Amino acid sequence: MAQEENRLQDPVSEADWPRGPSHAPVVLVEYGDYDCNACRAVHGVVERLLAEKGDHILFAFRHFPLTKPHPRALPAARAAEAAGRQGKFWEMHKAIFENPREPSDQQLAKYAAHIGLDMARFATDFADKEIEREILRRRMHGLRSGVNGTPTFYINGKRYDGEPSYESLAAAIDARL
Repeated sequence: MAQEENRLQDPVSEADWPRGPSHAPVVLVEYGDYDCNACRAVHGVVERLLAEKGDHILFAFRHFPLTKPHPRALPAARAAEAAGRQGKFWEMHKAIFENPREPSDQQLAKYAAHIGLDMARFATDFADKEIEREILRRRMHGLRSGVNGTPTFYINGKRYDGEPSYESLAAAIDARL
């Protein structure tokens, strides 16, 4: 069973808002929490990897809100998904990670306005319980894949347990190219 727990149980789909070529030789999946300091730190690492190796990587960020220690992680994930419904998931993702932790609902709305969302639609989608149910469903998929903290990475379906530094992740990706 431990072998199964170290494998990604669900392949990347459009629900993951994938970035990069669909037939890339490397599929990088991150399970993360928008209010996690380690996830904030690794955000720049992932952006650098995508800037330098993006032609070879299909990247997906999957929500794994740790709601007890990070009560604002779930609202932030809802905001990202609501933005995604307007084609701006990655813009909201960036805004959340590159601004102060624990964003209030008002701050999330400011980010939404800043990235040019239809604010009435954003408010409706942000409050949509189906978005929250989907986030929590995806979190359960992560648990089945062996995620027990954030950030957790998978490279081509196999859990990556190395250091989440640029050098280590780049070497792991290069080994698969």
